[in-house]
Amino acid sequence: MMHSQKLNSLFLVSFLTFSLGLNAQDKLDENILSEDRLNLFEYNSKKNEENSSKLKKDWVNPITLSYAKSYTDTNNTTTSSISINQPIFKSGGIYSAIKYANANYEYNNFDIELQKKELIKTATTLLFNLNIIDLNIQKNELLLKNANIDVQRKKEQVLTGFLDTSTLDNAIIDANSIKNNLADLYYQKQELNYNFTNIASGDYRSFELPVLSLNDENTYLQNNLELAKAKADIKQNDNFVDMTISKYLPQVNANFNHKQNHEKDNGLPINENVNSYGFSVSIPLDIRTFNDIETQRINYLSSKLNLKNQELEEKNFYRTKLSKIKMYDNKKEIAKSDYELYSSLLEVIIEEKNAELKTQSDVNILKNSQEIRSIELKILELQKQIELLELYAKMS
Repeated sequence: MMHSQKLNSLFLVSFLTFSLGLNAQDKLDENILSEDRLNLFEYNSKKNEENSSKLKKDWVNPITLSYAKSYTDTNNTTTSSISINQPIFKSGGIYSAIKYANANYEYNNFDIELQKKELIKTATTLLFNLNIIDLNIQKNELLLKNANIDVQRKKEQVLTGFLDTSTLDNAIIDANSIKNNLADLYYQKQELNYNFTNIASGDYRSFELPVLSLNDENTYLQNNLELAKAKADIKQNDNFVDMTISKYLPQVNANFNHKQNHEKDNGLPINENVNSYGFSVSIPLDIRTFNDIETQRINYLSSKLNLKNQELEEKNFYRTKLSKIKMYDNKKEIAKSDYELYSSLLEVIIEEKNAELKTQSDVNILKNSQEIRSIELKILELQKQIELLELYAKMS
């Protein structure tokens, strides 16, 4: 019993060390991405800021500066002018344009954040899978040790006449199958590693794995980036409806024109400066007005329906992931029970080996099988973390 307790203690220490080593982080770290990848997102954010600033100023008309020089048979003329035609009232369109610019910035900002989170998720998933591959390699190496012991035993039994050669042949096939699995795993590891280095900032072994915890459904929905983006889309479509309506309502413009003649007559400048200013009121009459406004209203209503559908999709996405996480927890319980069973069997086998009723190879097989269950527990925990990662990648 003392030996079994000691093994269980060693297992728990090993598993806790594995877990605590991962627990250095409890959130997604953007530093897993290479500097170039992060810079691209930074550029996109700055571009979004500039576009938003430009949209806020779209209602301001440019000042027109012109310079003209004309040549005739009798005299030459040189003139310059400044012309301003600036809207000062657009039936609420100016205010709506500023609100639209803010909503557009918010929408694009959520989109950029989602793209960034998706790439971080991809890199972190590759990191998890690389660690899973390493554990699977360890597991198959232990399986191969047991298979080689089995081949050696059957070989001895065939030579002594206790078994026929077909049993040995099956054991050799099983061992070769494990070797082939190992070859596949080594290739898969290389492939994953190349994909990881395409986007990551360093070697996968230099990163600590995050340990993610499960948030409740309300927290997930409240912090969901997809839903936040859908809400921003409603806001920008709502403001765009107001902008569209204002296009067909009265507009007041302030006007100013300045024209100056630069030629001289007998060495004296010709003073022909002309200034004019005033205001104008315009009302566009367009037979397409109703169609244009209705189109934008339909876009607004569509975005509201899209949010409703998105909320349903995100709820079901969360619940699907929750079911899969529970499945991994159940599998972990089964693996843990197997481990405890091997611990009790190993205690008996060691006692029988000491009494010369069992061989060292019997002990080795059980030890290897016990370690395989320990590795399977770690793999299941990492697979569970990948499912949690799917949820974290959609949260702000």
